[in-house]
Amino acid sequence: MIPYLYATTIKHVRRTPLRNEFTYRSYSWFVDLENLPQLPRLLQPFAVFSAADHLGDPGSSIRGNVRSFLRARGIDDDGGPVTMLGSARVLGHVFNPLTLFWCHALDGSLTAVIAEVHNTYGERHCYLLDVDGHGRAQTDKEFYVSPFNDVSGTYDMRVPEPDEQLKVSITLHRDDQAPFVAAMSGQRLPASTRNVVRMITAIPLAPLRAAAQIRWQGIKLWLRRLPVRTRPHHESQEAVK
Repeated sequence: MIPYLYATTIKHVRRTPLRNEFTYRSYSWFVDLENLPQLPRLLQPFAVFSAADHLGDPGSSIRGNVRSFLRARGIDDDGGPVTMLGSARVLGHVFNPLTLFWCHALDGSLTAVIAEVHNTYGERHCYLLDVDGHGRAQTDKEFYVSPFNDVSGTYDMRVPEPDEQLKVSITLHRDDQAPFVAAMSGQRLPASTRNVVRMITAIPLAPLRAAAQIRWQGIKLWLRRLPVRTRPHHESQEAVK
């Protein structure tokens, strides 16, 4: 599979106890972990894919860490392709709120989906999803992401592997509360030199911009006196070899 880019629109909607909605633009890479992009030398600092930014051993490969993660959870990895949707490191900076891995068997069938979530405290957590034929899965919330949300509730995730269109959404459900929804959509572009330049000029330093936009929303909610939830200790979740 050749690598692709998606020019994305990301939307967050909070309905309770305060109404807050915001949208921002970014871009994501969709790659085969065995065939990561090889960009011209001048563009290489704008798209670095490092195991240190994802699950598992930073000294291994992203693909090797996915294999270890699956096998540690009793899922056979026969060496089939794994595709990843996520953000690359740009000029030394990375911010990956959500990275998705679609794990396939050698015959092409989907064996598992991993949703890797990062928060702004430098922590990460991986959800192993059992998706249906439409890319839908449900899982308990286990990770502190926002200072205004504890770790209670259940996620409904819609994570179909993207084609020409990217449509991903995560909805957090809690008793007696309206759902919190985060959605990402986008249009596929070949990862040509022209399109890479187009993305990095249209949305320069995308990781820093996204992190700043999310923090600014947090500041506004804090100023509106939305209660801050205590952040629990999070055990490092790494792949077992």
